[in-house]
Amino acid sequence: MMCHNKDRRLVRMPSLTYSLQGLRSPHHGPEDGPAVRCAVRGFTLIEILIVIVILAIAAMTAIPMMSSAASVQIRSAGNMIAADLEYAKSLAISRGQNFSVVFDEGAESYSIVDQDGNTISHPVKKGFDYVIDFQDEGLGRVEIADADFDGASQVQFDYLGSPDNGGTVHLQAGAMSATVSVEPVTGYITVGN
Repeated sequence: MMCHNKDRRLVRMPSLTYSLQGLRSPHHGPEDGPAVRCAVRGFTLIEILIVIVILAIAAMTAIPMMSSAASVQIRSAGNMIAADLEYAKSLAISRGQNFSVVFDEGAESYSIVDQDGNTISHPVKKGFDYVIDFQDEGLGRVEIADADFDGASQVQFDYLGSPDNGGTVHLQAGAMSATVSVEPVTGYITVGN
């Protein structure tokens, strides 16, 4: 608010009108009319403390997230593998054919293949084969440490959704690890540490 008494100014609010005529600033002399103190607004101590608390809470949530990128990536990779194993199992049931998930530990990737050994097309990425490379998926810290399905690096689901054999996929990302397990008869899939 500007405090000048020589100008007639009106302040309008939705249902109120105030006249500021006759008010004077402390910088003007007594002949200018009654004194009005101009308010200079600053921040109160409470407002500053509230902002500091909000910043502290934001920092406490952001720092662990930045320092645990490996744990986030390994959880994402484990969930991705579990979802793709479920997808291969549901394809086998719905189409009445065998589908396999083949792991390539050296390339840190895996693919879904049909009963003839051909890589299927990706249902979302049109025109691409169903090959998942952790580097391409933004999970570059994750490595497939071991994929063991009774000595093989692949698991095949039959028309009932049963795997040819159970097994595990061990993932590693720095000091973090995760295991995706497939139960032998039921094909039940779990992700654990």
